[in-house]
Order: sequence, then structure tokens, then C-alpha cells
Amino acid sequence: MSMKPKFITLEGVDGAGKSTHIQFIKKYFIEKDLNYVFTREPGGTILGEKLREILLYNQMEPETESLLMFAARNEHVHEIIEPNLNKGINVISDRFTDATYAYQSGGKNVEIDKITVLKDWVHKNLQPDLTFLFDLPVEISISRLKTNGNLDKFENEGLSFHKKIRNSYLNLAKKEPNRFKVIDSSQNINKVQDEINLILDKVFL
Repeated sequence: MSMKPKFITLEGVDGAGKSTHIQFIKKYFIEKDLNYVFTREPGGTILGEKLREILLYNQMEPETESLLMFAARNEHVHEIIEPNLNKGINVISDRFTDATYAYQSGGKNVEIDKITVLKDWVHKNLQPDLTFLFDLPVEISISRLKTNGNLDKFENEGLSFHKKIRNSYLNLAKKEPNRFKVIDSSQNINKVQDEINLILDKVFL
């Protein structure tokens, strides 16, 4: 009997090295001959990518931001995530609803209950099977961000905002320890990738 496809999400503070780790995870799936699609939030669909530009580079009320995030997510769930899972294809997404809890609730004080209402509306019966949380001290993440050009509005936020994001993520992970795998992104990259490899082997081998 074939294995049920997995929905895997990648989360973490800005500057945690997700882009590098994404390449490693894609390589794992290719080498193990596992069918997958890779996608991202906000984005993933034609409309979602247009909303991404609006969300990342325009200031707005935090609740407006939350509503637009879920508008993009609704398209994403119905166009990309659920259709692929239904075809037996694993889905890997760079961010999902945990990011809205962390950024809009944790970072910008939108009431958690409001986000939960939107989550239940958009994907009540869909939850990631596995979430990698790439964690590192905020001081390190900000110093990494400063080496990049063209930062988006979230990346440009100050130290206290990023600390709230990190704390929100760690609190989410404590509530769901079976789903979340917290990885120390301040480690040597080979150690990080060894951890990712071990976690994925437990799921797929």
C-alpha cells in the first residue's frame, strides 16, 4: 500500500536560513524519488503572488494584513495544496498558517481567536503533518538580514518585533511537539542538514 502523501511546512524567523534548507529538502525528495510540489506563502497561485507583493511591501492595518493572508491562503489550499495531496503528491510549503499566528498575532497583536476563526473557515480539516521550525537568536537573524538587499517590510522591523515572532513560534511548537521539529539554525549547516535528514527518514523510510 502506498504511503499517504505528507503536507510539510517550513517556518521560522526571517534570516533563519530557510532558503538554504529548502534546497536541501528538495534534494532529499529528488534523491529518494519522492513525488513533491514546492510552494510558498503568501503566494503559490497567480492571485496569491499578486497579494504577496501587496502584503510584503505595503503598510496596512494588522487585521487587513491577516484577512489578505487568508485570502491568499484560501486560493493556495484550493488550487495547490489539496489537489496535489489528493493526487498522492507530497506538498512542501515555505510558511503556512503558523506564520500568521506568529507575525500577525504575536508580532502585531491581532487577537488569536480572530485568526483561528479564519483558519477554521479556510482549512478546518487541513493541518500540516510535519513542520520544521528553524530557530535562532534574533540578534543573529537580524545581522544576517542586514547582509541582504531589498528587505521587505517584515524583515525591516526592529528587534522587539522579531523577538515577539520568535517567542510566538516557540510557544506554538510547545503546544504541538509531535508536529513541530525545532531546529537550531545557529548550528553549522552540516549539523542542521543532518537533523533534517534524520527527521525526514523517520517520516518516509
